[in-house]
Amino acid sequence: MIEKNKYFVLTCFLLAFTAIGFISCSSDDSSTSDEAVIEEDDTETDNDATDEDTNTVSVDASYFYTTDGSVTITTVPCTLSDGTSTDCYQIVTTSLPGDHEMGPWCPGNIEDDATAGGIWLEGGEVYDVDGAFVENMATFYNDPNWMMYDANGDIYITDTQEDCENAANPDVGEEYENFCVECLPSYITDLTQTWTIPITPVAQDSPVLFTTAGGGPGGPGITTAPSTRGVALNGIEFSAPAPVDNILGAYTLAPFDDAGGHINVHQGYHYHAATGFSTKIAQDDGHAALIGYALDGYGIYELADSSGVETTNLDELRGHSDDTRGYHYHVDAAGNNNFIDGLKGAYVN
Repeated sequence: MIEKNKYFVLTCFLLAFTAIGFISCSSDDSSTSDEAVIEEDDTETDNDATDEDTNTVSVDASYFYTTDGSVTITTVPCTLSDGTSTDCYQIVTTSLPGDHEMGPWCPGNIEDDATAGGIWLEGGEVYDVDGAFVENMATFYNDPNWMMYDANGDIYITDTQEDCENAANPDVGEEYENFCVECLPSYITDLTQTWTIPITPVAQDSPVLFTTAGGGPGGPGITTAPSTRGVALNGIEFSAPAPVDNILGAYTLAPFDDAGGHINVHQGYHYHAATGFSTKIAQDDGHAALIGYALDGYGIYELADSSGVETTNLDELRGHSDDTRGYHYHVDAAGNNNFIDGLKGAYVN
């Protein structure tokens, strides 16, 4: 939401910690990438080279979507979380994707079909937020307090930036209960985001596990990296899991669009699921396509390969290694409201 090719089954190496298999979603929507704009780059980096000793593949800046100016990339000195001094790519984005449309999010009436709304992620499944979904939320969540529409079937939707901000507040007032929260691109026209990632990943002996709203996989009290998981090739953030429990607890619904993204006025447009809309780099051997980079510089790939077969031999971070791509990650299934589960490498604090 794949061009069928023969592919080679790649030999994966077990990491030093216990490997855990996961399943992720596949995508059938392909994009092409344009040559990156790299400013002030005084250091030549062979991004296609693989270090034979560490099997580490550097970030390739040319894969980022930069044609419309929504993403610019410069090379800067940086210090990583383990104290390593190195060069990083500083990626500045307008917080709006240049390679696909955004929205819609909330349907207007309970008679509207799926084209009028986005999606919702629940229990590992992806649901269309059409009129029928909104109409049946009391049944879906087994709670009669859900009633997000009036006698005419018109759905209550936030229609101003102020309403969007108030309804997205963790402490939502009663006046916003049973609203579909929709924050629009026009609310963030002056917002930029900056991501800094090492050009060449630096592996750590002890990986960092992310915690989630439910406490795992790292568990409560575990020191974690920043909440951002990584950056898509269009410069948009791969965000931490959406706080679904908080949203539902206030009887609000904040749908994602079909690309798996929605807008927070402080965070900009960001993804909570990979559904195949953003720029991707197909792999010659049929391996799953590259869709972005984690904060530690390791590549993030779709999980299904070009034949639709999902990768399952992943470690606790959702990563593994092969001879072509070195160590890399595969995203989780879209319905799981998740991308990857931790970072193998050092990152910029």
